[in-house]
Amino acid sequence: MDFEFRCQTCDEIHKGMPSFGAVAPPSYYAVPEAERASRCELGSDHCAIDYELFFVRGCLEIPVHGADEPLVWGVWVSLSQQNFKAWLMAYEEQHRSHVGPFFGWLSAWFRPYPEAMNLRSRVHLRDNGIRPRIELEPTDHPLALEQHNGISIDRLAEIYAIMMHGPDQ
Repeated sequence: MDFEFRCQTCDEIHKGMPSFGAVAPPSYYAVPEAERASRCELGSDHCAIDYELFFVRGCLEIPVHGADEPLVWGVWVSLSQQNFKAWLMAYEEQHRSHVGPFFGWLSAWFRPYPEAMNLRSRVHLRDNGIRPRIELEPTDHPLALEQHNGISIDRLAEIYAIMMHGPDQ
């Protein structure tokens, strides 16, 4: 049976596990648009700003009770220059899960959660070109708690409603 849930806002049944993500880290958008081409290098999985700030894209996965797959947030994590270089060296490798993990700071906004910028994180590389898994350090932040404890289908429906039917949608 395919996973499905009822949206708390539109009351429709949605099939499949939703996922949400950002095209670039928030720091990228802080650079004036006219300067981005000269100051930023933005790829599908990495971002460098002024050769001083370095980010990689990964998957922050939240288990959903009763579902076979997690809710996935496509997020960005800032890395030190040294860790970013190590990430780059392993990026094209088929088998890279033995490299790292890399410490970083979460660089993402989450509408359903209180301020989550700069939560301590670990970037775990995965094999076969799969984006890294982002693990939050255990804290009492609601996002970290949900990543470590999982969420109910009702909570998933609440998150979906906020993301898809929130005030700026």
